[in-house]
Amino acid sequence: MNPETPTPHSVDGTRRVSATSQFLNRLSPTPDEADTTTAAAGPGAGSLPVVSAVRSRIESVLLVIDSPAPADLIARAVECTVAEATEILTQIREEYLGRESGVELRETTDGWRLYTASRNAPAVERLLLDGTQSRLTRAALETLAVVAYRQPCTRSQVAGVRGVNVDGVMRTLLLRGLVKEVGQEQATGAHLYATTELFLELLGIDDISVLPDLAPLLPDIDTIDESY
Repeated sequence: MNPETPTPHSVDGTRRVSATSQFLNRLSPTPDEADTTTAAAGPGAGSLPVVSAVRSRIESVLLVIDSPAPADLIARAVECTVAEATEILTQIREEYLGRESGVELRETTDGWRLYTASRNAPAVERLLLDGTQSRLTRAALETLAVVAYRQPCTRSQVAGVRGVNVDGVMRTLLLRGLVKEVGQEQATGAHLYATTELFLELLGIDDISVLPDLAPLLPDIDTIDESY
């Protein structure tokens, strides 16, 4: 048999290979299709744009601060100008508001800080309370109001306003993260208490100064009987 003459078996094998190649070619995208697919799946498609190094640092700083920080302090931390920091902070704030994020960047009299959206306060409260009583008692609310309007103040001063011992109630407020120790009274060494950022968040306000003006109805701290 002439070696150059194809046998029936070799012809069938060649046909099968050719048919298989044609089938695979139909499954593979054309060069134009491949380029389109790659471009669609490339970086940035359907996602947020890559941020600058300065903005990245600002976002990190905002995540770790637990009280409002002024723009100049943030600028020093991330090594940029105050104007640049302010511009980026404003941009972040507008972006969060524009997409109705669960996180809000607010500027208060003390500076910039991330807050949870006030509309999500019930979810935040459920997580933080973790199964404890969700509503404060009347005694706790009254005690919290005294601290809010007369802070910083001692337990004895709060008790003097309410006319009852407030040790148990203050412990509850501390456990719930609504009040915190902020130092000691110089004359007596007693702990001083003030409201927390969580207190502001749950009320949906940025600063304690926006509370309704009830302070004139409360006695002055210096005149309170501290016998409790």
